[in-house]
Amino acid sequence: MSLDLSLYLVTDAGLCTEKGLERTVEEAVTGGVSIVQLRDKQASDVAMIEQARRLKSLLAGTGVPLIINDRLEVAIASQADGLHVGQTDATIEQARQALGKEAIIGLSVNTLTQLSRAPASLLDYFGFGPVFATPSKGDHEPPIGFDGLAALVSASPLPGVAIGGLKTAHIRAAKRSGAAGVAVISAICGQTSPRDSAQHLARQWADA
Repeated sequence: MSLDLSLYLVTDAGLCTEKGLERTVEEAVTGGVSIVQLRDKQASDVAMIEQARRLKSLLAGTGVPLIINDRLEVAIASQADGLHVGQTDATIEQARQALGKEAIIGLSVNTLTQLSRAPASLLDYFGFGPVFATPSKGDHEPPIGFDGLAALVSASPLPGVAIGGLKTAHIRAAKRSGAAGVAVISAICGQTSPRDSAQHLARQWADA
């Protein structure tokens, strides 16, 4: 499975109450989302495994991979396509050994020091940010802005996706910084039409 980071959807069940998480993801993929990360800090492992399995079934045949945020056990049990971890989550070595060489593994990075310490040979991509402060994650590290994003991209041996408070108006600057894509939450989740929102973002990225 080729890795297309151009429009990376990070889910938020709390923002998807009107349409539901699965319908939101389905519409977003129809609109052009290229990769989906299931993120839910509140759900139990059992509930998240069930949700991941439903999403995996929904995404079958689309070419869009399902990534699990943080929880290695959920990724294993649901047979997801990969795992995204933060600086304090499961170690990359543990994740790679458990998921195998074909799995997609990403790591959140906020500083050049974190980037230099990352085991790049075991990873597929980085998540660089937050670019801006965002209410979607209350405990996030200091925003890096587009200058910080460009510095991380320039120093990175792997493609990096920009994340954190990004909207349509930021697409051009993110691409100009060298990011391989943009990760969004509220720009799709909770919107009246996730399909139209994703389509607009994907078009903006393609035209940037």
